[in-house]
Amino acid sequence: MRIRPGVELASLSDIGCQRENNEDQYAYWEPPADEEFARKGRLAIVADGMGGHEGGQEASRIAVEAIQQIFAETPDGDAGSLLLTGFQTAHERILQYAAGHPDLHGMGTTATAIALRGNQLYYAHVGDSRLYLVRGANISRLTHDHSYVGRLVENGVISAAEAETHPQRHILTAALGAGAELLPETPPRPITLQKGDVLVLCTDGLWSLLGENEILNVVAASGPPEACRALIKMTKDRGGPDNITVQVLRLGTD
Repeated sequence: MRIRPGVELASLSDIGCQRENNEDQYAYWEPPADEEFARKGRLAIVADGMGGHEGGQEASRIAVEAIQQIFAETPDGDAGSLLLTGFQTAHERILQYAAGHPDLHGMGTTATAIALRGNQLYYAHVGDSRLYLVRGANISRLTHDHSYVGRLVENGVISAAEAETHPQRHILTAALGAGAELLPETPPRPITLQKGDVLVLCTDGLWSLLGENEILNVVAASGPPEACRALIKMTKDRGGPDNITVQVLRLGTD
């Protein structure tokens, strides 16, 4: 896989300590042609399937393949609109697959995808995988969890800190392949990044066991490959009950 200068990237997925299969998927892709790369940028995706062993695996696979296909094969459109079209296509394909496989009723997946065009960050998000931005000594979460507990936070019922350990924090209110209407979260405008910024995409198997400051400390002290390995090791050392997937992109390494 070709990675053009400008970022340092690492990706890692682990089955965890208690699961029998991995329902997470991830991908990184760049257009092969320089002109197309200048227009679309880089694409990175993480997805966490749900709906039983086969259902979850199929849903996350369909989602990642659909988003990447739309991003790669659509000749027109900016990076943000391509992400939205990719999410809608993934949603429809999962619904169609479930309709043809009644035993997989209830299958669906989270998805968090970014398009990085120069220093302009676009993203689309559904579910409770997460996108973090690390800048210097600070970490911020760019995405909001589409979950029951996320709604409690938005309505002021509980605090964000309480949400991190709430027993019902994994109940989703939105996913690709769930419900008729899809409303992905996107930023109102691209986010301008700075040299040295780090993006972390991860599934809930990671963030449910590691606090934001722990993620920050690992990313700040290590390059992306070492950070991915260290984050997954920390998660597994705490029991790792779920699949764990993480992608780390550091800007301005050339």
